[in-house]
Amino acid sequence: MYTGATVAAVESIGVRELRNNVAAVLRRAAAGERLVVTVDGVPSAQLGPIEPTTTPTLEDLVATGLVHPPQRPGTPPVEPAPIDVAVDIRIGDVLTELRGRE
Repeated sequence: MYTGATVAAVESIGVRELRNNVAAVLRRAAAGERLVVTVDGVPSAQLGPIEPTTTPTLEDLVATGLVHPPQRPGTPPVEPAPIDVAVDIRIGDVLTELRGRE
C-alpha cells in the first residue's frame, strides 16, 4: 500500500572504494549522508552520522514543535504520595470488614 511517504535513497559503496577513500567517505557520513558498505555486492554495514544519545527534554521537544507546552500552570507531582498500608492484617479480615460482616 502506497502511503505517499518519501524515502531517501541510500548510496552503496564497495569495501575497496571505502578502503581507498576512507577519509572522504567518513566526511560524507559525518555531514549527514548515509552510505551502505557492500562486500561482494552484498550490503554489510551502514555508515552515517552519530545520532544523539541523550533523551530530549520537554523543552527540546517544544522547541522542535513535536509537542505543545502545557496550558495549565504548575507541574504535576513526579511520584504520588506514599500510602500507609497495614502489613500485620490478613486479607480475609479486610474483606470481612469491607463487607460489613463479623
